[in-house]
Amino acid sequence: MPIGMSEILIILLVALLLFGPRKLPELGRSLGQSIREFQKGAKSIREEFEKAADVKELREIKEDLSKPLEVKPEATKEEAKS
Repeated sequence: MPIGMSEILIILLVALLLFGPRKLPELGRSLGQSIREFQKGAKSIREEFEKAADVKELREIKEDLSKPLEVKPEATKEEAKS
C-alpha cells in the first residue's frame, strides 16, 4: 500500500515534535546514510549470488561438453532412410 502525501506530512510533523527542528536534519542525514549503506550491501550480495549462479552454469556446461556424444541406433537408421 503506497504512502500518500498526507501520511508523509503527518510523519514529518510527529518527527518534528519529537526531535525538534535542530535535531531533525541530523537524523535525516544519518537515515539517508543508513539507507545508502543497506543498498550497497544488498547490491553486493546480489552480485555474489549472480556470480555463483554463472559459475555453476559454466560448470554444468563444461560437464555436458566433456561427456562423450551418445548416438542411439534408432537415430542412425532414420538418418540412413532419408
